[in-house]
Amino acid sequence: MKAIKFTGFILAAILSNTRLMAQEQQLVVPLSDPGKAYKLNVGLTSGSIKVSGYDGKDVVIDVTGAPERNKNQHETENGMKRLSGGQNVAVNAREKNNEINVEAENMKTVSLELKVPKNATSIKLSTVNNGNINVNDVSGALEIQNVNGFISALNISGSVVANTVNGKVLVTFKNMDPKAAMAFSTLNGNVDVTFPASLKANFKIRSDQGQVYSDFDMVGDSSHPKATKTAKDGMYRLTIEDWIYGKVAGGGPEILMKNMNGNIYLHKTK
Repeated sequence: MKAIKFTGFILAAILSNTRLMAQEQQLVVPLSDPGKAYKLNVGLTSGSIKVSGYDGKDVVIDVTGAPERNKNQHETENGMKRLSGGQNVAVNAREKNNEINVEAENMKTVSLELKVPKNATSIKLSTVNNGNINVNDVSGALEIQNVNGFISALNISGSVVANTVNGKVLVTFKNMDPKAAMAFSTLNGNVDVTFPASLKANFKIRSDQGQVYSDFDMVGDSSHPKATKTAKDGMYRLTIEDWIYGKVAGGGPEILMKNMNGNIYLHKTK
């Protein structure tokens, strides 16, 4: 296992039968079995994450703390000036058996930019506050969670599950896993997904305060009733189903798309 820690502008490493290449504000994490498929897990409480696929064999992580305050700006209270202690960023990266885990130690806002080999088996990314998640040119199963920020995953080969609360969800596929179920959801923002023209899927779609637009010819699925009546203690309850169920090209794995405030777009690659 390789455990690599970044604190402020100092890099420290504990190595076991491996090598480390490091530059100021940058971690380079070699895989135990370079060239083979790998797993990547990145979790932040506050900050942004950007992941880009490249043709190298190592995982390269650039770490940036929150922007410092304007040096000419001074905070005062009761005639006293506030002194800033500067950034104190602490990020750990651990690798074992081609699985890399990256996390921040404290609540400081941090920006992570990762360059990764394109042949991942799975990538899991999450953040809560003060940041967006961007992914480009990777393959594998992506699981992306955000709360206060958007999600963008472009030129993806594989499958995506992307969920946020406040922000848009934008995904474009280069190639898709034809057997994987997927989900795309947000409360506040558009859900915009571009699928390959060869798509075969069963869709379950709902937009409470928006519209649904599709480039695909979707056939309604009559096996899902839109109204359900139940009885209990002599009282009858009627439930109206607001979901849209449909099949594209005869159907396939289920794809869920949902939001509350915003539109939903299903695009087809040209």
